[in-house]
Amino acid sequence: MTTITTTRRATLAAAAGALAMPAIATGQGQITLDVLFANPSFARFFHPIAEAFQRANPDIRIAFRQPAPSYDDQHQALLRAALTNQLPDVTFPGFNRLPELARTLAQRGQILDLGPLMAAEGPKWRAENFSERILALGQVDGRQYGLPFNASSPIAYYNPELVARAGGDPDAFPTSWEGVIALGARIKAAFPQAMGVSYYINSFDSDWLWQALVHQGGGRMLTPAGDAPAFGDAAGQAAIQLARRFVTEAGMGLIGADQNRQQFATGGIGIIFDSPARLAVITGLVGGRFPLRTAPFPITDQERGGVPTGGNAAVITTRDPAKREACWRYVRFSAGPEAQKIAVELTGYLPTNRRAEAEEYLGAWYRQNPNALAAARQADRSLPWEDYGANGPRIHRMQQEILTAVMRGDIPPLVGLERMVAQTAQLMRA
Repeated sequence: MTTITTTRRATLAAAAGALAMPAIATGQGQITLDVLFANPSFARFFHPIAEAFQRANPDIRIAFRQPAPSYDDQHQALLRAALTNQLPDVTFPGFNRLPELARTLAQRGQILDLGPLMAAEGPKWRAENFSERILALGQVDGRQYGLPFNASSPIAYYNPELVARAGGDPDAFPTSWEGVIALGARIKAAFPQAMGVSYYINSFDSDWLWQALVHQGGGRMLTPAGDAPAFGDAAGQAAIQLARRFVTEAGMGLIGADQNRQQFATGGIGIIFDSPARLAVITGLVGGRFPLRTAPFPITDQERGGVPTGGNAAVITTRDPAKREACWRYVRFSAGPEAQKIAVELTGYLPTNRRAEAEEYLGAWYRQNPNALAAARQADRSLPWEDYGANGPRIHRMQQEILTAVMRGDIPPLVGLERMVAQTAQLMRA
């Protein structure tokens, strides 16, 4: 094992608030790191990554807590653990929950700013491994509290056979929403029993797809200060009108998210929008029924538009100065090219590490799995998944109810948007 440099050791000691920090070297006893992640299904990549890390670092053992059912459940568990000083050593909060978590823990000295540790690695290491857009996903109030680990932004999945039979070009997916809706309308006209397009914000398990419609048009969910909604502008108006047009023009039916994926897989929907993390699932559902294709998310505003980035960041929460260097080695490895190769191949996520796309890591895999490239191609469009604070889950449920009513035709789009903005502001103040 390569020992840490004097500079890095000093940086870590300062970050821990300690006068000195003992080096951790093979033969001095094994250190066990207590780690928490969300979503039990993620064990399929967290565990092999931990095994690879332990092979390279035999002096460190990774012990996982029982995974939290969701990012929101994890968030609440971490806030409770902070009060009783029972936080894990490392955790992987969702990007949208990181701001509130970081601010809460920072006040209590329970979260480590990774900026000094990254500086100790040197500017060349930073530039070779991470884009500034990706690093920004783990930043809160100007500090690098999280190192991005998983990242996903919405992509299009489409059935090229339905597209071709409806007169579209399966090799040239539309890059505008007008083109998507027009193609969906042609599919619906050619196959009345099918949906042309399904954009299921009515049943998705978060507000991620709704934020995507606003973000791609150059809008933002919150003001720069983060204390009030900002999506009542022209971008928000265009987004909610698009939501209604998916139903009225592209033949969308308001069914559940799982039903959408299953119906798409059996040839009953031409185009759906979902996470690249579901690439393996959707590919498995489709089987050999048709040659599944993917495409990047359409962007209307080429200057300010982007896509909200789901996923999570690695955060160090231990107060033990002897553990912090071990934690940094684990976090750095998890965001490194070898670990990213494991995570991407098992999920379809886009890699957060620039080096991971090289030939020795994901190069050959991308050639064999070209559908995974859609997410990677829009990495430079990554925007933070914005968070409404403690009432975020309630705000999402409220917004989803109004969006469903708008898509169903019960409420005019602009009236629905006005209600969403007003109720979001009220809940943020509550």
